[in-house]
Amino acid sequence: MSGTRSHAGSPFVPIRLARTTVAYAAMIIATVAIFWGIRAVGEARSSAAALVPLESAATVAKASGETLFHVLLALVVVITVARGMGVLFRRFHQPAVIGEVVAGILLGPSLLGRVAPEASAFLLPPSVAPFLGMIAQVGVILYMFLVGLELDTGLLRHRAHASVAVSHASIIVPFLLGSALALWLYPGFAPVGVRFTVFALFMGVSLSVTAFPVLARILTDRGMQGTRMGSIALACAAVDDVTAWCLLAFLVSVVQAEPGHVLVTVGLTAAFIVAMLVLVRPAARRLALLRDSQRVLTQTTFAVVCVGLLLSALATESIGIHALFGAFLLGALVPHDSALARDVRAKVEDLVLVLLLPAFFAFTGMRTQIGLVHGGGEWLLCAVIIGVASLGKFGGSAVAARLTGLGWRQAASLGILMNTRGLMELIVLNLGLDLGVLSPKLFAMLVLMAVVTTFGTTPILHALRLEEDRAPRGAHALPG
Repeated sequence: MSGTRSHAGSPFVPIRLARTTVAYAAMIIATVAIFWGIRAVGEARSSAAALVPLESAATVAKASGETLFHVLLALVVVITVARGMGVLFRRFHQPAVIGEVVAGILLGPSLLGRVAPEASAFLLPPSVAPFLGMIAQVGVILYMFLVGLELDTGLLRHRAHASVAVSHASIIVPFLLGSALALWLYPGFAPVGVRFTVFALFMGVSLSVTAFPVLARILTDRGMQGTRMGSIALACAAVDDVTAWCLLAFLVSVVQAEPGHVLVTVGLTAAFIVAMLVLVRPAARRLALLRDSQRVLTQTTFAVVCVGLLLSALATESIGIHALFGAFLLGALVPHDSALARDVRAKVEDLVLVLLLPAFFAFTGMRTQIGLVHGGGEWLLCAVIIGVASLGKFGGSAVAARLTGLGWRQAASLGILMNTRGLMELIVLNLGLDLGVLSPKLFAMLVLMAVVTTFGTTPILHALRLEEDRAPRGAHALPG
């Protein structure tokens, strides 16, 4: 201890500290002096012309930084408002997705842009639309992959007689009514250059869509997913979605293919589907077995799934039928009840639902201009579109269900469930707007149709269920 004290109190310690400080200061001064000399030589050799690219790069960097700021700010606003509206709508026993859709519309030119244009220009300036659009595209691709993962293909193979009739009627009737409605809408609302055949096909498909995920969530919230009614509804919605997406893929191939190349696009699509069924489906099953043997989803296995998703989406995008079809098909080929599907959903679902899909709703809201619909005549037309869409889905499904032996209340409940459109409809409508098949005004009308038909599902179903509960037991029993 005495040795330590004598060392600490040694007169050499302050001297060493002073030398170290002087040496460090000299090193800093020498560094600055050398750099100053290098700078002087470099500045003397540089020309005024050489500064122009630097100034341009600085300008680009500044603009990029401002754009990034607004994109991040927009995402903060969009996520906050979407989650808030989703919670609010759930309090009224509505699916949260409806509140998020409404939030997107409210943040667009229909409300915020009209009431507070300065705030709208700051929070959601037009410059962020392309970036939100790209984020929205990625979100929709991942969402369609999740829809495919949740799709029980066994419902398509082993469904009851009632499901066959109802699913066919719930597609055919609204498709024909939508095509007939196109006769009235085409002269005044079809974009210039769009052929009537394409317009009529798209109107038929857009009225035929059922939101399978939203319907499943409604059934789960009401405890109906395990009932015979719930099974039939899920089977019908699954068939509806697969059929509607196949029709839409064909329509996209017709719209995007050059004249004379439609058959080539359709042929490539058929070859892609066959390759996915023959090659990818067995590989997906083996990957699911590998996940079971590993007892945990490794990063390598998850990377294989992500690469497969991107390649499948890239293939359909290259063919010309949009990337979301490839994502949906790959998801449908993964066994939906496997641990692999559950783990992938657990990793991806929250990111998609919380971050990416609100960007899609905001992007849709920025494109929805309800102010374009003005005058009693156009609002009446909007009501007619909603009525025809509901008549096709509800009427076709309910009548078919009644003819297969279901009671009127069960048939009506099934028809109401099949009239749920939600997010799936918005995906179809955005695709139609991107393809130039829909005009902005008709797009706004169809978005309103999607919101109204989905919004009405839960309260009407609740009223029908109350009536059923009051009915004598066994009066409207489902067939065995």
